[in-house]
Amino acid sequence: MIISNKLKIFNDPIYGFIGIPSTLIFNIIAHPYFQRLRRISQTGLTYLVYPGAQHTRFQHALGCMHLMEQAVQILRFKGVKISKKEEEGLLCAILLHDIGHGPFSHAMEHTIVEGVDHEAISLVFMQQLNKEFNGKLDTAIAIFKKEHPKKFLNDLVSSQLDMDRLDYLKRDSFYTGVAEGNINAERLITMLNVVDGDLVVEEKGIYSVEKFLMARRFMYWQVYLHKTGLVAEQLLIKTLKRAKELIHSGNNLPCSSILSFFIKNKITLKDFNADVIEKFSELDDIDIMAAIKEWQHNSDFVLSTLSRMILHRDLLHIKMKKKPISAIKVKKEFNLFKEKHNLTDEETAYFVFSGEIKNTAYIQHVQPIKVLKENGKITDVSKASDQLNSKTLSKTVTKYYACYPKIE
Repeated sequence: MIISNKLKIFNDPIYGFIGIPSTLIFNIIAHPYFQRLRRISQTGLTYLVYPGAQHTRFQHALGCMHLMEQAVQILRFKGVKISKKEEEGLLCAILLHDIGHGPFSHAMEHTIVEGVDHEAISLVFMQQLNKEFNGKLDTAIAIFKKEHPKKFLNDLVSSQLDMDRLDYLKRDSFYTGVAEGNINAERLITMLNVVDGDLVVEEKGIYSVEKFLMARRFMYWQVYLHKTGLVAEQLLIKTLKRAKELIHSGNNLPCSSILSFFIKNKITLKDFNADVIEKFSELDDIDIMAAIKEWQHNSDFVLSTLSRMILHRDLLHIKMKKKPISAIKVKKEFNLFKEKHNLTDEETAYFVFSGEIKNTAYIQHVQPIKVLKENGKITDVSKASDQLNSKTLSKTVTKYYACYPKIE
């Protein structure tokens, strides 16, 4: 598969001009599997909270590739040996790391294809592309699976300080307008080094790492786990759940043939053959929103009401606290809505429910961020920093929420 390399640069609002470094990478970007990422929202339904958050997985993937190029240049400058083959493997791996995302990214991760995360689907896509490109993605796949013998290559793609996180924090901060998430990705990359095969950050970059970890914490609570975005995503999940119930009980619901396939069939990871991956590659945000626009007029009260809530941003009320919310309060709201609309318990549960969310800024025991001190010793970032307390940083924060209809 050879495509004329006409398009050599992208103009990105974050980094400026992003060049395409090779014909292989150009051909991957031009492939329909990758072009689909233009139709997958990077931050799900976050645009219902922050109107500017209309960016896509396509932009994010290109940004990650650009940062990876910078990282390779810096490490080579510092004497780290990275071959041309390894460089292309890194660039392809980071370019394709999110190709398995379904509609609205994380919002519907286990809804369209139950129990299968996007990383597993990304790997299937990469393996399929590898066949088309005659094994040229072997190195990229090894890095993506964290099986490459040079551990630092794996960590550049997936760790607690990887190119993925550096781009999405900077990009999501830019498009949402949440300034607290803005990080100095270039400074962090300039401070990277490799010692005994491990990716490390030089000690003089410690303040940039502190800023990075705090920015990540702020972005989770202000953007990724924002209570309005959370309730919108829950409604989206419940809308698809109701659609599946109705279709499986014999109802015909208007939607695209591709969406219909995934609603009617329970697809597991072992079902992802060439035919299913081809179908999945046609599924995007447009299928979901087009279906919801149709379903708002459906005779089923649950499906039509949920659909209208999403389309008109007339969402459920959400209460979020640090302690579990009173079951009595939730039950009261449950019974009020059930009686008002003459619903069953199962139907009411679509509109009145509770749950919890967790966030950990830094998981010290999983791929720790290593700091190279000036005396040559390696230490964990939480010990090297005079600002970050390892207990505070590594503590999992849990918040509890309850959702119920607004009082009319």
